[in-house]
Parts: sequence; structure tokens; C-alpha cells
Amino acid sequence: MQLDSLSAWLGWLEQNHPQEIDLGLDRVACVATRMALLNPSATVITVAGTNGKGSCVTATAALLSAAGYSVGVYTSPHLLRYNERIVVDGKPVADEEICSAFAAIYSACQQVSAEFPQAVSLTYFEYGTLAALEIFRRRNVTALVLEVGLGGRLDAVNIINADIAVITSIALDHTDWLGDNRDVIGYEKAGIMRASKPVICADFSPPITILDQAMALAAPLYLISRDFGFMQTDAGHWNWWTGAQEFRDQPLPQLPLPSVAAALQVANLLGLNLPTLNAFDCVAALRVPGRFQTVQWHDRHVILDVAHNPAATAYLVERLVQTASPSSKVHGIVAMMSDKDRAQSLANLKGRINHWYLADLEFIPRAATIEQLRQNLTDLDLSADFSGTVADCLQRALNNSNPADRILIFGSFYTVAAGLQALAVE
Repeated sequence: MQLDSLSAWLGWLEQNHPQEIDLGLDRVACVATRMALLNPSATVITVAGTNGKGSCVTATAALLSAAGYSVGVYTSPHLLRYNERIVVDGKPVADEEICSAFAAIYSACQQVSAEFPQAVSLTYFEYGTLAALEIFRRRNVTALVLEVGLGGRLDAVNIINADIAVITSIALDHTDWLGDNRDVIGYEKAGIMRASKPVICADFSPPITILDQAMALAAPLYLISRDFGFMQTDAGHWNWWTGAQEFRDQPLPQLPLPSVAAALQVANLLGLNLPTLNAFDCVAALRVPGRFQTVQWHDRHVILDVAHNPAATAYLVERLVQTASPSSKVHGIVAMMSDKDRAQSLANLKGRINHWYLADLEFIPRAATIEQLRQNLTDLDLSADFSGTVADCLQRALNNSNPADRILIFGSFYTVAAGLQALAVE
């Protein structure tokens, strides 16, 4: 099948499979086998975790690139353009490459279906994963940095064996799919481990299931604070250490420090010379869109953050406190999905946001309604100043704020994407 544009392909993919999420590796592995994608020649780093994955992927890819690797990066979801999900050597791939890969996947599905009683149907995410792997093979990249989409054990990314597995953090999220406690969720994340292959865990209190799985697989386990770690020394510097080595008074990254520390440990395990790479200057310069991203707009300081679970909003509060000025107020624009722990996520921000604006994402079926968000605030003895689209909320926050104030747009990726569009940020 040949469709004439990426948007046409994406529209078709949204309708192709009966379920948006359909965890399991059998279907996607079968098609990947037909396409000869399961054994890439490149070095593979797979990153799982509840929060901090995107920052770890960004830092790892930057360090590998500095070391001379040609790096293919696969992440999800995207903010503004689907192409953000598939990046080679720092640049999103073109529409035409993705369409060509989708066509190859469709052809492989048809071939596999001809050999089995039931047709092989792949999800939107599974198509994207295979497209990334196909493009990376065509581009002859020498390193892959793959971000798990949901969980780990049954996520499509896990069809590929990782040379190094990274688990950034374990917290409660996607509980309908992954379980309602850290041990069960940890077991799902631990599914990306491979026998005798190194595992890096940047969770300061890893669930026992992480430790047990590493032991069962004889996978060398590198734990933060035990085998590597960091300490922030002042507002602009930090120390990072691994084993007996310590690098002192390095420029402080703007990304979450545990995620960057894990990326540096990846580079260390690959035998890269960190001083030669200027590794600490490299990671200090990195930014990730939608992760405490700051934009100046009409003399206002706007912050955009995809924090959408309690652990993420707790970290968001830390960043807000670190960057606060005594005279500034915070105008918070929020929208979240209905299946998230909105109550605790918003409770973390009580007393940190002075004026609340509730954004309507009615075009997203999974989104929480304005009424649901308003009830969440009421339960916290809070009230909203305004509700409307993200763009409407942003305009109202502009009218209600002073130049010294900050406007925070947070919640789901859809919320931040709408904020970026309203701010005309590309």
C-alpha cells in the first residue's frame, strides 16, 4: 500500500488496529523477523523508567555522538511533529523516509498474514518502532538509543536486545497496564534486561524485582549512589563519580541529574574517555523540549513541562522553588489525561501555583474534562480562575499577570504541545 503523505499514513495507522495499546511482542517480532530487523549491528542502549527517560536518552545520544558514533534515537510521544520520534545524528528524519518505512512494514505484514490463518495487525506504536529500526538500518547508524514507550517487558522496543539497559526511575503510572505497586512495575521495567549484559538503575530505592531480575540473569547491575552517583555542590556545579573516579566542580546540567548521571555511566561502561569528549560541558548544554522548557513571550517567563504523574510534579515543584523570585506569582495552566493520578499530581503543587487555569482537551478522548479537573481542585480547597482552550488560558494568564510573574503550562504532552503552538514555538 502506498499513501501520498505522512499525515495520510498516520491517519490510517490510527484506525488500523482495534486497540490503541495492545501489549505483547509476538506480532511485532514476527514482522520484524520478516524484515530482518531483530539483530542490528549497532550498539543498542534501551532506556525504560517512569520519569526521566527522555532526558537520559538525550544525554546518552549526545555523548555517543561526541564520541564519533552515528546515532539513531527513537522516542515517544512527540510534541509537534511525528518526525521528532525518529532522529538520526541529531536531526528528525524526513516524511519521505518514514512513509517508505511504513510501506515496507505494510508489505511485510501482508506477507506474514498470507502464511497464518489470521491477518497480522500492528498498533500505531508498533509501526513506529519498526519504522525507526528500518530507517536506522538503511542509514547504517552505529548506535541505537531506544526509549521504551510503556513498561518494558511487553513494549515493542523490547524485541531488540540491549547491550546496555537503563532504568531511570520507578513510580506509579499507567497502573491499569503495569500494576499498582512499585515491585510489579519494577518487574515490567526489568524486562529490558538481558543475560550477562550491564544494567544501570538510577532509582535511589530500586524495587526488589529489579535486583532479583538482574541476579537471575547474571546481569552486572550498576546502582546509583552505590556504583556511580553525583552531588550538587552549588547553584551551578556538581560532582559525578563512578567507582573510584570522581569529576569535581563540573557545570551543572539543566536536565534531571539522575538521568544525566545514568547517561554518563553508559558512556563510562562503553569505555569512552569523558574528559576527551568534553562530556560535562556537552551534557550541561542540553535541553529537552517540554521538560521545564522556558520561553519568553510578551515580557512573560513561560515554563512548559510534561509532568503528568505525582513523581513528575514533585520534581517540577523542586525546579519551581529553585528558580523562584520572591516577588513573582505562578499562573498554572493544566490539562491531564483521565487515567492519571490527578489528585496527587495537583496536590503536590498546592501552595506553589497562585492562579489556576483549566485547559480543555476535548479533542482527546482520554483527556480529563474541565469538570473533573475542577473537582480535583475543589477537593484541595482550590478554585480555578478560568477555563478554556490552552490558547485561551494562556491569553487570560497574560492579562492577569505582571512581567515578574511566571506562567506554567503543564500536564500531558497534548497540553504542552498546544502551549507551544499558542506560543508559536517550533
